[in-house]
Amino acid sequence: MASITKRLRSPFWWASYYREDGGRAQTSKKTTDKKTAMRIATELEEAHRNRVTEAQMRRILSNLNERLTGQPLASSSLQDYASQWLQRKKGEVEHVTALAYKGTIEEFVKSTPAKAGMGIQYVTTADIAAYRDKSAAKASPATANNKLKILRAMFQTAWRDGFISENCAAKVEILATEDSLRRPFKLTEVNKVLAIANEEWRGMVLVGLYTGQRLKDIASLKWNNVDLSNRLITLTTSKTNRLQEIPIAAPLVKYFEGLDTPDDARTPIFPVALATVAHDGNVSRLSQQFYELLVTAGLASERLAKNETKGVGRTGKRLRSELSFHCLRHTATSLLKNAGVSEAIAMDIIGHDTKAVSAHYAHIDVDAKRTAMDKLPDLMAKKGGEK
Repeated sequence: MASITKRLRSPFWWASYYREDGGRAQTSKKTTDKKTAMRIATELEEAHRNRVTEAQMRRILSNLNERLTGQPLASSSLQDYASQWLQRKKGEVEHVTALAYKGTIEEFVKSTPAKAGMGIQYVTTADIAAYRDKSAAKASPATANNKLKILRAMFQTAWRDGFISENCAAKVEILATEDSLRRPFKLTEVNKVLAIANEEWRGMVLVGLYTGQRLKDIASLKWNNVDLSNRLITLTTSKTNRLQEIPIAAPLVKYFEGLDTPDDARTPIFPVALATVAHDGNVSRLSQQFYELLVTAGLASERLAKNETKGVGRTGKRLRSELSFHCLRHTATSLLKNAGVSEAIAMDIIGHDTKAVSAHYAHIDVDAKRTAMDKLPDLMAKKGGEK
């Protein structure tokens, strides 16, 4: 039975109670009020009593399941199951996706230290909602929603594996998000970036503008992806594993023809960028480098250094910009549509799967895409105005 005591030369009451394992425990909650101390002791003992009841019930169900099926009821701590799930995912998803899973799951386990060593069945919707809200406060609702989706995936697998009776993460609502700040570049803005970029970044920006591909795929380009005689770039996207055949726009042909062509076709076109991606496993450092280009070009605000006092900077909520390298993807789409290219052809070039593509085109002819690419403006011929 719960009780309270006082220690010599201490003004505080100590709560004494039985744990679920039958052992006796004492704790001080720094209260001098006797009634408050007694209430704390009673609540602590009640919490442990409920926990042992749940544990006993699970043992009963496990024994029953073993008699019926020959197998005990599956059980695993949150920490152990998270580690096993992440290990399993390494062989099921792309490396960059596995890294995202690892970051979120390990962060969640650390955010619930009291539950880490307990059975995964003790994780509640409140635990997951608290983590979601903490993520949104530090980054954005969209980031928090992405992390919630990862947790939902893990707990769904835990349910299928028989470790939990329901997916508690599925009960946590997705947060409402503001309209995205991101927008396409104006051509005058692209020219500002090109004017201050080094040769490698200048090339990646041009490829981004004239193909609409993602930064990782552009950084990974090798000369065997580029067929100048047929004006064609062929690649398999890292995110969707989609085979892309992209006609090379005339301005981009001029750029490639101005480079030294190596004897080995496996030579990377952007070796420094590819080495960065290979080392990091992602494009976060490249994205930061591009952001610094935007700052130098006067198109973004400089990110503050760490400031513990004000809680801003790199440790505070991330400063979002309306422009990023990914915006070149939106820019390419806008340029094609503004040139009168059909949505289906534009989306096929960029690499989006749309209803228009799937409903009306089994395969979009390369010549149709080449005609579309020939309609794009030439930033290398003159400093373009706004489109």
